[in-house]
Amino acid sequence: MQPFPSLPRRLTPFALLALLPLVACGGKGDKGGAGGAQGGGAPQMPPPQVTVVTLKAEPVTLTRQLPGRTSPVTQAEVRPQVSGIVKRRLFTEGGIVKAGQPLYELDASVYRAEFDNALAALAKAEAAAHAAQLTAKRAGELRRIDAVSEQEKEDAIAAQHSAEADVAAARAMVARNRLNLVYARIAAPITGRVGMSAVTAGALVTANQDAPLATVQQLDPIYVDVNQSSSEWLRLRREIASGALTAGDAALPVTIVLEDGSQYAHPGRLQASDVTVDEGTGSFALRILVPNPEYVLRPGMYVTALLAEGKDQDAVLAPQQGITRDPKGNASAMVIGADGKVELREVKVSRTIGDRWLVDDGLKPGDRVIVEGLQKVQPGMPAQAIELGEAPPAPPGAGPAGGQAPPASQ
Repeated sequence: MQPFPSLPRRLTPFALLALLPLVACGGKGDKGGAGGAQGGGAPQMPPPQVTVVTLKAEPVTLTRQLPGRTSPVTQAEVRPQVSGIVKRRLFTEGGIVKAGQPLYELDASVYRAEFDNALAALAKAEAAAHAAQLTAKRAGELRRIDAVSEQEKEDAIAAQHSAEADVAAARAMVARNRLNLVYARIAAPITGRVGMSAVTAGALVTANQDAPLATVQQLDPIYVDVNQSSSEWLRLRREIASGALTAGDAALPVTIVLEDGSQYAHPGRLQASDVTVDEGTGSFALRILVPNPEYVLRPGMYVTALLAEGKDQDAVLAPQQGITRDPKGNASAMVIGADGKVELREVKVSRTIGDRWLVDDGLKPGDRVIVEGLQKVQPGMPAQAIELGEAPPAPPGAGPAGGQAPPASQ
């Protein structure tokens, strides 16, 4: 395809002279445009914007999260004290019973007969004692007139004492058989909530058997037993002794977290701590007393207790998104230095408090930690810091209303 097909194949000299000004004008325009672009130079990129959080010292109550199990404050296993056949069960399983309330009734026919027999033996012993008393009295009177010998008088007095001892033995037997009648109605030893019954009517039970008939537990309040490491306890004492921490108040409420992650409505309080460290686990037990009016907590439930260990009056807390870890687990943070450049800091953190890390070393109050835009910066490069929650500055050339300036006229 030939260019300019409409032009003649050969131009006359006059036509060539007429085209020269047009070519010259086009060349000057191109050269001027290129020169203008070169004279302006390449535009310089502004430093990247990053979001920072300025750290400050603040008082913090340090807590320790300890797992544990619930246990009843008082627990009593119901066992029979006499043998017999269960006649009736007198309670509702899972209900609340009072101390002394009958729970089971045994067939007491044999014990009632033994009680009646003991009463008869007591009456016989009392009659014999009365006769022996009269004999001893007559022997004393006869001895004063020398009607009987001294030996006969002493034998009569000894027989009186023996008869009185028989009366005492008979009364003890009556009391014992009366107790057997009482024990035939098995009562609750404590007030609490009774569990499931292990026997039904018609079952044979024996005195002091190993298997309990039922268990009564006091569940309001209830205990939460947790274990604390002895090494952590020693570290806490060392920090308190050095003044880094202020000792926490044992009367502070203890927050209980249920196994589904929800917080229990009633806070507890530290009740006691064990004096012996478990050799196998290296920890010792702590006992927390927790109100349980709705009986939400049941014995054996897994819960978590948040205990106040101490207070740090000048704690430094860094946002979690500002702390990163390398494959070895070492923590670091990017901060904006006083010269406006990015610095990499190695830090030491010990625990989380809410959504922040407690910083032990590497950061101080006033440091500006980068929390957003970490992928845009490297150590040593300048960056524009914007405090978290503040609006970024308007870009250059923005209008009064925040919009961009209109394009230049062509």
